[in-house]
Amino acid sequence: MGKIKNFFKKAFGDMKESTKAQHEVDKANFEAARAEAKATWEEAKMSPSGRQALMQKERDEQIAAAKERTAAANERIEFAKKNK
Repeated sequence: MGKIKNFFKKAFGDMKESTKAQHEVDKANFEAARAEAKATWEEAKMSPSGRQALMQKERDEQIAAAKERTAAANERIEFAKKNK
């Protein structure tokens, strides 16, 4: 009888810990969604010139990310060619 009791005690303890961890994840996701909604709202209230500057910044970031991906791919190509 003791083995069964210990089994259920451990199982319910594990479920309790899992629930706590999931609550922390949910709480963090809620805060992130809330902050993103506020950012979207503030961006919607921007002036046209401010909105253009924001869009240009986003485009510049996308171009930089694409260039990094291209450089990484070129390194992989060179490595693959040298190690045939």
